[in-house]
Amino acid sequence: MKQRYNQELVLQLSGNSIQDYDAIVELENCIIAGLENLGDVDGHDMGAGEMNIFIRTDAPKLAFERIKTLAGIKDFMPNIKVAFRDIGGDDFTILYPAGLTHFVIT
Repeated sequence: MKQRYNQELVLQLSGNSIQDYDAIVELENCIIAGLENLGDVDGHDMGAGEMNIFIRTDAPKLAFERIKTLAGIKDFMPNIKVAFRDIGGDDFTILYPAGLTHFVIT
């Protein structure tokens, strides 16, 4: 049984091809393997030119710090956007990249 978490961390990349989909599944599997006790990957979606990985956690900043250290993420870092919100909420707190002022899931 998965733990109940209060926040949702979202990693967002642009993409809409089969190769992009394969890449996000590979990234998701890397995060599942490396996240340890900081949260649970809750799935992914793809549409409208963007891909999202959803992670349930109570420590979104710490979870993202862990994710950044994973070998499989380094190639994605230049193009990734990361934010979190309360489960069921609409207002995101942006974590990455510095200077990003708008984050939305379409």
